Amino acid sequence: MTIAEKIIAFYKSLSIDKVPENIEVMNPFSDKDTFPITKAFYYKYYHDELPRTMILGINPGRFGGGVTGIPFTDPIKLEKECGITNELAKKPELSADFIYQMINAYGGPSVFYNRFYISAVSPLGFTKDGKNANYYDIKELQDGLHDFIVDCLQRQISFGMV
Repeated sequence: MTIAEKIIAFYKSLSIDKVPENIEVMNPFSDKDTFPITKAFYYKYYHDELPRTMILGINPGRFGGGVTGIPFTDPIKLEKECGITNELAKKPELSADFIYQMINAYGGPSVFYNRFYISAVSPLGFTKDGKNANYYDIKELQDGLHDFIVDCLQRQISFGMV
């Protein structure tokens, strides 16, 4: 099984059942229109068995990974930098601008993703009152996610991440 296939199976299996009442979960991996785009990205850059160094963010944002399923990658960067066309709303994510400056300085997406895998401590994102919410800013959410986070990290390390 390639790393792409492992990543895709992992993301497809993700769900969170219990969150505080005023928190919404962003799960682009359960969206029938977004998931094919996510798969295209992982097959393009991870369809091999090479080990990667894992880089972790906090949790996806509502204009980046929470929409595309690819950490720190908004629909604009997905199309312009990665060559994956999409019909998603083209809203910029500030963190995507920063990450793709770094990726391009490293040699571009093909070179970078051949060595690195970006994920998040919580691969699913959250909003509160229509705005991004970081899991650690809401004690009840943080406490409720502990087992989910540990499981996600262990599963991703098992893909061959270092």
